[in-house]
Amino acid sequence: MREQSSELRWNPILREWVIVAARREERPVESVEEIERCPFCPGSPEVEGEWDVLSLPNKYPALTPNPPSPVRHWFYRTKPAMGACEVIIETKEHEGDLCDLSLEKMKNVVDLYAERYEELGGLGHVKYVFIFRNKGEVIGVTLHHPHSQLYALPFIPPLVARELESSRRYFRRRGECLFCRVLSVERKDGVRVVYENRDFTCFLPFYARWPYEVHVYPKRHVQSLPELRHDERFSLADALRRVTAIYNSLFGFSMPYIMVIHQRPTDGRDYRYYHLHVEFYPPYRSRDKLKYPAGIERGAGTWTYDATPEEKAEELRKAAAQLNERSVMYRG
Repeated sequence: MREQSSELRWNPILREWVIVAARREERPVESVEEIERCPFCPGSPEVEGEWDVLSLPNKYPALTPNPPSPVRHWFYRTKPAMGACEVIIETKEHEGDLCDLSLEKMKNVVDLYAERYEELGGLGHVKYVFIFRNKGEVIGVTLHHPHSQLYALPFIPPLVARELESSRRYFRRRGECLFCRVLSVERKDGVRVVYENRDFTCFLPFYARWPYEVHVYPKRHVQSLPELRHDERFSLADALRRVTAIYNSLFGFSMPYIMVIHQRPTDGRDYRYYHLHVEFYPPYRSRDKLKYPAGIERGAGTWTYDATPEEKAEELRKAAAQLNERSVMYRG
């Protein structure tokens, strides 16, 4: 068999695509000695010119605009790994988190997210633009300069597809958005709300899987980032800064996490029943213990929660209160 590059392979049992990307084995892992040669820091030829936030093609992409033909198999289905992978450099500073950006600079990041979603989503072969952020070595981060990533996918990813199906069914049955209903319930209960501003609510959901999982919902029913008004983008920037600051305050160290943005697919269909939202998955369950998905989670897809979301939400609110006592940066 010839050497592989990238291709899509269909899992007929779970009915989902797997990206086979052999080249990504070559991507660099940053060491202490290599920090001075960070490709995202000023002085690197990759980031020349004036910028506050910058989007670059990923040098080790799992998806490319002109992929090679996949290997043909006599039984299994394959497709070209067509799409795009980009890195969004959030700042020129080599260290930091979203909460270390000013509100204006964080809003610029949100603007670039929306711009790249719109441009890449306009390509005929792109069905979904997935924007995410990995932070911390325990998550698997190989370059520590603050950055997000973007995958322009030729299919709708399975978790989003499940959300779409459940929200479509709920909308048909009840005539309202499922996410809007969840938001109204969380705001009414109040015990799992961690932070709220004029346009967004941040809460630890009733059905959380990760111990300190936080979801960020816009109060207005919108399906994607480009639909947010100018003032709402500032509110989202504020919410993302607050959540990451609260995480870092919780245990007194910089909290690793995965952040994902779920928005409507870009395949041209009507998704009026869907609702833009952001989800955070921090892996710690206490100051010195990680949550490891084990047999029941990985093998059965059934998650266990070792406390209650209400207890963990209260811990996050206390961390937020301590944060406000120490600094005026996040007030108002």
